[in-house]
Amino acid sequence: MSVSRRTILAAGAAALATSTTGLHAQDAYPARAIRMVVPFPPAGAADFLGRTVGEKLAQSLGQQVLVDNRAGAGGNIGTQAAAQGDREGYTLLLTGVPLAVNRFLFRTLPFDPERDFEPVAMIATVPNLMIVPADSPANTVEEFIAYARRKPGGATFASIGNGTSLHLAGAQFSSTAKLDMVHVPYKETGTANTDLMAGRVDVMFQTISAAAGLARGGKVKALAVTSDVRVAAFANVPTLREAGTDLVSVGWFGLLLPANVPPARKALLEAQVLAAVRDPAVAARIADSGCIPRPLAGAAFGAFIADETRRLGEVVRNAGITAS
Repeated sequence: MSVSRRTILAAGAAALATSTTGLHAQDAYPARAIRMVVPFPPAGAADFLGRTVGEKLAQSLGQQVLVDNRAGAGGNIGTQAAAQGDREGYTLLLTGVPLAVNRFLFRTLPFDPERDFEPVAMIATVPNLMIVPADSPANTVEEFIAYARRKPGGATFASIGNGTSLHLAGAQFSSTAKLDMVHVPYKETGTANTDLMAGRVDVMFQTISAAAGLARGGKVKALAVTSDVRVAAFANVPTLREAGTDLVSVGWFGLLLPANVPPARKALLEAQVLAAVRDPAVAARIADSGCIPRPLAGAAFGAFIADETRRLGEVVRNAGITAS
């Protein structure tokens, strides 16, 4: 064999080896830490769910899952950051109701909820507690409705911002109970809770994780939960339906990827997220926090988001809710 022929064959073999090595490197996913963008402040239900599921994912994937809280603009800041993330499966978005309602609240969005994201899996629904000050004359939903109707100037309800799931729950309750309550938006949970305890507002539909300590400590009274079934964390508190008001209003959270991530990587993440939520220890932690585990695969989660977008859009339009 001539020297030139041996050289050509050796070069070809080296090129093939390099190509094969490259393919294996691409298939070794995940090869580094995954960033989970949470477009809400730390210490809330979203942050808790993201960290709880993220810990389990880190175990199963063998890589860190780093929670990146990017709060602001009703969730739009973090959502935009995730939309601009990599397309290799190293950026996740943990999102909820804002993904469905913000298109109805803001003139424009810096992202397209359908075009820029692909649903991975749903994690949980988040019922709210209907809470009133400890010294409120109302001890039941029926008594609160009667109190709100006779209060001069009307009753007030707090939320942590226009268009949030807490605002939507209050607006829906006001409409269903045929009340004319005044919405009082706050920028964060702590101030809203403080003003409720002081009686400066009359009622609040608060996430169970944010209200549990106050209710158990006797600082507020829990009159009902907004889910269709009672929650384990407050098994003695009736649902709104049980209390005579035909209303179910819950928040929800799940994980999405930026669009166009390789299908095999998306499938792997979907399987691992579903396995994490179904893990008995993880499910118990979620339930103990007052949330309800609800593992839904990507396609079903996408259909759920579409349904919520239609339903909540109607709520926003009927109540005349805007972002400011």
